This record gives sequence, C-alpha cells and structure tokens, in this order.
Amino acid sequence: MSLAAPAASLTLGIVQRADDDRLAPQRAALAYPGQPGGRLRDAVDMAVKESRFELDAAGLRVGLDVRDARNADDAAAQLRQLEKAGASGAVLDLPAAWIAGAAAAATMPLMNAGDSADAPRQQVCKAHLFHTLPSDRMRADALAQALLVRRWARVLLLSGPGPDDANRLALAQSAIKRYGLKQVAAKTFRLSADPRERDLANPLLLTGAAAAGGDYDVVWVVDSDGEFARTLPYRIALPRPVVGDAGMAAEAWAPHFERYGAPQLERRFARAARRPMTGTDWAAYIAAKALLQAALEQPAAPTAAHLSAALGRPDFALDGFKGVRLSFRAWDHQLRQPMLLTDGVAVVGIAPVDGVMHPKNTLDTLGTDAAESPCKGAP
Repeated sequence: MSLAAPAASLTLGIVQRADDDRLAPQRAALAYPGQPGGRLRDAVDMAVKESRFELDAAGLRVGLDVRDARNADDAAAQLRQLEKAGASGAVLDLPAAWIAGAAAAATMPLMNAGDSADAPRQQVCKAHLFHTLPSDRMRADALAQALLVRRWARVLLLSGPGPDDANRLALAQSAIKRYGLKQVAAKTFRLSADPRERDLANPLLLTGAAAAGGDYDVVWVVDSDGEFARTLPYRIALPRPVVGDAGMAAEAWAPHFERYGAPQLERRFARAARRPMTGTDWAAYIAAKALLQAALEQPAAPTAAHLSAALGRPDFALDGFKGVRLSFRAWDHQLRQPMLLTDGVAVVGIAPVDGVMHPKNTLDTLGTDAAESPCKGAP
C-alpha cells in the first residue's frame, strides 16, 4: 500500500496600511488615475487561483497571511513576525517612507506593489526588494514620449502644493528636458475657498495665455491628491489636451486594454473583485505571479532564499498580458514593463513609443537606467 507524499507548503504575506484613506468609499468611487480601487488581496487571491493547476501538479499548497500595519515600525514588526512564522515572501502595499524599514526587517523577497515613489527604488538597494508598480519616473517618461510622438512640444505644467507633487513635478520637468520638449511655464494650484487665493484655484486663470507666459500645446497636471486634476479637462482657457493625473495618463493597467489577452484578465478580475482592475491591482497580481513562479522552480522546498535567487536571475521573465516578457532590472529591481496611455475610456497608446531607442532594451527608456541609478545591483 503506497501513501501519497505530503504536499509542501508556501506561505505568502500581504502587509498593508491599516487605515488607508485612499480606499474611502467616496474617494474610491471617483477612480482617480493611478490610485487604488480596493485592497490588493483581491489580485493576489486571483493569482493563486489561476496558478492552482501548476501548484497542484507540483504538490505545493499556498497560504496567505494578511497583516495590517499602522506605522513604519509596525510594518517592520509584522514582516519580522511573518518571516518567523515561515513566510517565504510578501506583497507590500505600504507608503514609500515605510519601505526602507520594512526591507531592513526581513530577508525574504518583498514585492512593492503599492507605492510609485522613486525614493525606495533609488535609496533602498536591497537584493530582496522588488517593485512591480511602475515608478513615478516611468510614468513621466511615458508621458513625455507620448507628447514627443504627437509633436505636442510646448508644455504648461500645473502642480499641487504638497511634497509628493514637488517630487513628481521635478520628474516631469526632467522628462520634458530629456525628450527635447519645452516647458512654457510651471504654475502651482491650490484648492482653496479663500478669495485671496482665487488665482491659484481657478483653471481659467491658471491657464490663460498671459498667465502661462505664452501659447502651449498641452497642459500636464501633477496632482497626487487627484481632486483638482479630475475637473481640469475642458475647463482650461485654451482648447488644449490635458495629460498627467487627468486626461491622458500613463498607467500600469487600464480596464479597456484590448490586446494580448488583457480583456480576459480584466473580466476574471471584475467577476472576482466586483470592480475594475487598477494599476495597483495589476502590480499585486504580477507580484504574486512572480513569487509563485519562483516557488514552482523548487516546489519541494520553496524557501525565501530559493525565491530570491530565482527572482534575481537575468533570465527570470513573466507574462503580464502586455505583449512582451517582463523582467526585473538588475540594478534597482524595478519590473520592466510597457506603460498604457489611457484617457479612462480607451487605451490610446503604449510606451515606449515607436522610434525611441535604447542600446539594450527599449523598456529601459522608461524609468532610471543603469548608468543613472545609485543601485548597482542590490547587495
């Protein structure tokens, strides 16, 4: 009488902010570009479900352990507890300021699927930290390429007053310079009912040719909050397109993408989660897929060390329903990927755009390239 061998087990963690004001029902209903529509658990669950055949064939049982973190110290503590409990990897939905402490607290592979700031990618050079959500610089480069190919060369920049807006404005300005566009002016808006600040809250006053310092081809709005940007199209002084955080945006995912099997992925997610897939959902989905694919290389012993080694190999590649194989950059562990240019109704283009060249991989025209990165292969 023969007995079946016991299945091996793989535990994956999800560490998320406990009180996420981005997911307030009234805010989520507005579907701001680039912002989440729900918890990333929905996408991770779907990735596990879709991998069930391969997991069962390999005798690998997967469990998820979801932890809420209230601050940076709590996030680090939750990751230490997960690792002590035997987790082999984790998907993170944490603010940028928490990620450095999280990466220092654990040695298992950590997949940043929830924050797009460049700081964790440039300042936290860890071999076990990976990023599946496109960075803010990737979004800026994709938009600049889109403007270049459309010959919308004269750019009026509008940005919010917060520190995140300032960082993203600097990235937009760098991308404008990198691709030979011209900044006509950069103006700051402020949502305010104070009549003394009406010039800073009124799109017509901000975008008039006299206020902007001349004519322009396009308005690029940088609004990390999203409230000002959502009402900007069709309210500017000149009949010009809007890009950035309204109008045409560069995203990791768009619900109306119609190529490479994307409609099937979108429908599966919408049925399971009862909402459209956002860029952060896609980033969590592909993060979980990456961890599962790495675990399936050695299903009998899917340890954290084995997963990290697989994810860091140059030939490790993923299918992300974007038409090309996706891989992690050796220097900052950002996932290379095309960006979808969308107006919220349809996908109107893909970046990198045709004609943009790179000596090795055109996907590396989006984001920080090897020569520019302070991370030279994470230690």
